[in-house]
Amino acid sequence: MQMKPKLKNCILIAACIFALYLAIYYWPTVSGFLGSLYSASVSIIVGAVIAYILNILMTFYERRYFPKTKKQSVQKSRRPVCMILAILTFIAVIALICALVLPQFISCITLLIEKIPAAVRIIAQKLEDWHILTPQIVDSIMEIDWKSGMEKIIGVVSSGIGSVVDVAIGTVTSLTSVLITALLSVIFAVYMLAAKDKLKEQADRLMNCYLKDKHISCIRYVFNIFDECFHSYIVGQCTEALILGAMCTVGMLLLRLPYATMIGALIAFTALIPIAGAWIGAGVGAFMILTVSPMKALIFLLFILILQQIEGNLIYPKVVGSSIGLPGIWVLVAITIGGGIWGVPGMLFGVPLSATLYRLVGNHVRKKENLSASGIQEG
Repeated sequence: MQMKPKLKNCILIAACIFALYLAIYYWPTVSGFLGSLYSASVSIIVGAVIAYILNILMTFYERRYFPKTKKQSVQKSRRPVCMILAILTFIAVIALICALVLPQFISCITLLIEKIPAAVRIIAQKLEDWHILTPQIVDSIMEIDWKSGMEKIIGVVSSGIGSVVDVAIGTVTSLTSVLITALLSVIFAVYMLAAKDKLKEQADRLMNCYLKDKHISCIRYVFNIFDECFHSYIVGQCTEALILGAMCTVGMLLLRLPYATMIGALIAFTALIPIAGAWIGAGVGAFMILTVSPMKALIFLLFILILQQIEGNLIYPKVVGSSIGLPGIWVLVAITIGGGIWGVPGMLFGVPLSATLYRLVGNHVRKKENLSASGIQEG
């Protein structure tokens, strides 16, 4: 009777090794299949991420939607009403950010393009005064026809990327694909939110049917830590971003710096990326203020430097750091590795994933240490 489990385990291990061998030997085919599967699942993955974020807002509203009443009509309306409120809140935040940032950003770029020739001439004149450039080079720069130069650059770019019709068709196709993916993601997210209780019940039934109790407990333990870390990270990071954006806006208004509301909203948005995000927003903000006044751009950078010290030493440790329980050095490692693997999404998801792994490993190490101290071997 004891040989059957061992034989079963040996067959399972042999099957896994054989499957791994086939995957390595036919890797081009396997990688192509995985790529196609990922492309087909993008809308589902994005929809699941949107549903998870919206669920945080929805549960927030559900806790405050007549919590003490026992009326059947109120209880039936709680889920759809709170889901609609969560979706409207999400859309309102995105619309507010776009309304604050995009118009002034476009006008800033337009102004910058208009001022490039004059700025180049001023810089060239200064370099001549400092004896860095010769008068011949400066005269050549002064004689540049910037309008015709821009037309030549546009012509080279246009000829290099193909005809206007091909470019237009490619743009429309890409835009249509993105819109369809976004629409399917939103629809899938709404269905997940509406049926989250049923999905949870189905998952529990599947695990109870096919897995042992200890495996079910392990899965639920890992999932609960995963959910706790992601929930705390999203709430804490959004709160920290709002505080930083508000402080930036108020400070810029007091210092009479231009584009205060726009740069404050931009920094709040980019601050969702830990550590590096606020500096990205500060760089864009300084670049935009530079079109108005170089001295004000310098004042802005000094102000951001002071604000970052306050944020890094007071706000972030209190609001985000304590909520996810991940030391600063590992936050930096998670951002670096996540950004290198998957760009900005990797930066956003690298921190909570690392916090989950950090907590799981830490709990397991403490458990083994306690067992060792008690003289008990782990079963």
